[in-house]
Amino acid sequence: MDQDFLIEEITKAERSKEVRKVTQHRERKPLWREYLETAIIALVAAVLLRVFVVSAYRVSSSSMEGSLYEGDYIFVNKLAYEYGTDPRPGDIIVFKYPNNPTKEYIKRVVALEGQTVQVADKVAYVDGEVAEIPIHSKHIDKRIIPGDLSFRDNFQPYVVPEGEYFVLGDNRDDSRDSRFWGCVPRENILGKAIFVYWSWTPDKDAPGWGFPYIVDAVQWVGYGLFNFPSHIRWERLGTSL
Repeated sequence: MDQDFLIEEITKAERSKEVRKVTQHRERKPLWREYLETAIIALVAAVLLRVFVVSAYRVSSSSMEGSLYEGDYIFVNKLAYEYGTDPRPGDIIVFKYPNNPTKEYIKRVVALEGQTVQVADKVAYVDGEVAEIPIHSKHIDKRIIPGDLSFRDNFQPYVVPEGEYFVLGDNRDDSRDSRFWGCVPRENILGKAIFVYWSWTPDKDAPGWGFPYIVDAVQWVGYGLFNFPSHIRWERLGTSL
């Protein structure tokens, strides 16, 4: 018995020695190759995420001011309304402008298909009840314009067509929205705005951008470094929508 046990221990030791030899002689990947593979995996993951899950957009108008400002950069969830989920009143959505699908707009959903919308002296009503007023919505003009001159402040009762959504800008007196060009078809909606990930105060003196790009790129680097601390809206970063 003792002899068998001794033989077994020797065999185990020899096997362990062979394993260590194989491990020691196994060729290790160069460090640059490990970094390259990691970078490629990260890039592929980022591209897939960008194509199928989220998109980044820059706010370029003041129509949502109060909630979103010109120069805000936002993430949009492209899957928010997939798999049977539909937009709800209060959602901020990005969509293709119905009258020109090459343009992309951002507004807030106010009413759904089949609901009746009316605006009377700046107050929006849905099915006869005052529509929920977003916290940051505002009016910047005290004047009330008659409905026969403009749909901005007085808008006749209107039933939202099937498969469409009535949207308004939060800056109600400075927004072209469903009051003027109609509702947004379901198929035009690109996704739901999630949060602000970056915000940069617009500057009319910022460098331009055009061919051959090299000079402009250098100017932009200098401009960004010089204005980095003062032009960032730090309080906007991470703002949930």
